[in-house]
Amino acid sequence: MNKPLTAKDFATDQEVRWCPGCGDYAILKCVQKTLADVGADPDKTVFVSGIGCSSRFPYYMNAYGFHTIHGRAPAFATGLKLANPELDVWLVTGDGDGLSIGGNHLLHVLRRNLDTQIMLFNNEIYGLTKGQFSPTSRVGTRSPSTPAGSVDSPVHPGAFALGAGARFIARGIDTDAKNLSPVLKAAREFKGAAFVEIFQNCIVYNKDRFEDFVAKKTAAETQLHVEHGKPLVFSNGTKGLKLNTSTLTLEIVNIAGESGPEGGVPLTGILVHDETNAAIAQMLLTLPMGAFPMPLGVIYRAPGESFETAFWKHYPAHGKRTGKVADALRKGSVWKKG
Repeated sequence: MNKPLTAKDFATDQEVRWCPGCGDYAILKCVQKTLADVGADPDKTVFVSGIGCSSRFPYYMNAYGFHTIHGRAPAFATGLKLANPELDVWLVTGDGDGLSIGGNHLLHVLRRNLDTQIMLFNNEIYGLTKGQFSPTSRVGTRSPSTPAGSVDSPVHPGAFALGAGARFIARGIDTDAKNLSPVLKAAREFKGAAFVEIFQNCIVYNKDRFEDFVAKKTAAETQLHVEHGKPLVFSNGTKGLKLNTSTLTLEIVNIAGESGPEGGVPLTGILVHDETNAAIAQMLLTLPMGAFPMPLGVIYRAPGESFETAFWKHYPAHGKRTGKVADALRKGSVWKKG
């Protein structure tokens, strides 16, 4: 019987070269431990990245890795998965790499439902190129490229994924391995494109940007950990989200206790999370930051046929590669039916 793998079995001998204190370190450790916990096979695991701080990830994983070009990691991942559907493909990108130059490619890998785990590290800044504002930077962000403050309306990664047709959308925090690991496990189990936005602290150019909801001392008030089939409650069960049926929006309400405080709503009046409901996902993914707690966990999950499965149904080889590339290149450009 083979000895169970540990997190160290997924680490390489490469020097990890991120800034001291970068949130990427915590994500790396969490991924390594998660893969060990689920019994992943390094020989069948692949990490694909584009360009940016997050894209150094493949060097630090004891698995196959492809450090590709800016924004094109989804295209490489698609080719890998089609060529060998048995591979466990992980796509690592950032808010700049994935939502700016790579937005088009990310859109298509999501709508196709390619069986891959997509981790988007969101630090709301360009770190590798020295602190310019990114597609997710908030209005007013001061940076070398926006010294007077950004006027761009930021992209909401989860809402983008939902609009692109993603069937699995989740959120996690870099340093919260306790809750991030279950999300990554759920993403790996999902047969299709699993999109995970990870709030990641850039210690140099955007330090503590998410402190308003990440700070442990206020987490009970500022974080909403969603779970399928359970009411959307936070603040140690004293508050929850109720659906206003008149405006079709969510609102924060106090939950009535045994004594029933004035204005309190019974638990039965709190909206129950349904991760298969796209309308609920849309509302959760677009809640105003600061005015509402940050929804975390698996927000949307609607299984469907994966792209590579549908693709190979159209070919009699059923995923088995036949012939030689050289023969195909010399065949000519005329296509004949038959």
